[in-house]
Amino acid sequence: MNLLWIVLLPLIGTLIPLFTERFGRNICTFSVAILPAWSLILVLMHVGEIFDGQDLRQTIEWIPAMGLDLSFRLDGLSLLFLLLILGIGLLVILYARYYLSDNDSMGKFYSYLILFMSAMVGIVISNNMIQLWMFWELTSISSFLLISFWSHKSDARKGARMALTVTGTGGLALLGGLLLIGNIVGSYDLDTVLASGDMIREHAAYPVALILVLLGAFTKSAQFPFHFWLPHAMSAPTPVSAYLHSATMVKAGIFLLCRFYPALAGTDLWFMIVS
Repeated sequence: MNLLWIVLLPLIGTLIPLFTERFGRNICTFSVAILPAWSLILVLMHVGEIFDGQDLRQTIEWIPAMGLDLSFRLDGLSLLFLLLILGIGLLVILYARYYLSDNDSMGKFYSYLILFMSAMVGIVISNNMIQLWMFWELTSISSFLLISFWSHKSDARKGARMALTVTGTGGLALLGGLLLIGNIVGSYDLDTVLASGDMIREHAAYPVALILVLLGAFTKSAQFPFHFWLPHAMSAPTPVSAYLHSATMVKAGIFLLCRFYPALAGTDLWFMIVS
């Protein structure tokens, strides 16, 4: 299976609404929904394999000199989040068709929405820590664009800036943590990292790496004391609030904790901070 297409199809779809908006709301909506729906079908085709305990992998050479590859994985955890991201995303696309007024640029809105969807898909399907972080930061940028969609409103501009500042700063902390983990293990491949939990937990840099990764998760998921940006972000259009904050983006931190649980969890420091 070419796992690349699961994330590439929605990413291609970010450009389509900019060209189909002129043909009317129905055609624009259909053109936006077709590629994420195709991506969802690709995922559903392999539900049986995942339920049988198989984990699918794909690696594409990226920067050989640095030992970095485009690496994708489809396992039970990523399957759960892909179904949420793509399934709820399709419903939000349909809802937005009737929610947005004639004065709103539907093409621009859909383009931002699909960009965010692609970034979330990239996070949950990545099998390389640097690749995961790049998609992680793309969610911060695309959420800024969505929250500030009604840019004529001061509350929307304020909420977007606050969300970008908090989640962007958390993203930098996450990058520091991932670089530390990669330095400890000697690889940025997630399979290698998750199999090296004992090595990571016994390393002197483990507390710093753990705190940095948790900062990334807590800021994205609006956990105390970083929760203050979330109410301000609700000035975005309702489809944005429904998708970003109740269904996907704030769940990214939960996904991160689950994904790195084998590598980072099980220590007193982990339970003290997370609990």
